[in-house]
Amino acid sequence: MNPHITLVTLAVDDLERAVALYRDGLGLPTNGIVGAEIENGAVAFFKLDSGLRLALWPRKSLAADAGVPLQPRSASEFALAHNVGSQREVDAVMREAERAGARITKPAQPTSYGGHAGCFQDPDGHLWEVAFNPGLASLG
Repeated sequence: MNPHITLVTLAVDDLERAVALYRDGLGLPTNGIVGAEIENGAVAFFKLDSGLRLALWPRKSLAADAGVPLQPRSASEFALAHNVGSQREVDAVMREAERAGARITKPAQPTSYGGHAGCFQDPDGHLWEVAFNPGLASLG
């Protein structure tokens, strides 16, 4: 297997609300909701750096497509991380997320590894960490 992830899909309860947070609140580029005319097809894609895409898809649609029962959401099973270049950037992104409607779960603060990080949840409970890690560049 070539370990190359090209798309991360987040299941959401309210697609329009989720798109508003990521597009309008956080400024991620998107063409908006597409595929609404297809059963379980409504989805929104967002362009991220390095060719990665983020997809927001209704929870019931993702479950139906994957052939699994619809499950309750859980923030403690998965987290996305957004690494930035400074403590100041961490603080700015956290403020931006909160203004956009995210719930701050851990205010930005110094970390044990000499950096600075905070966490927030989007309206569907997806957990995001925003971090400045001065040693991350050495990981290659």
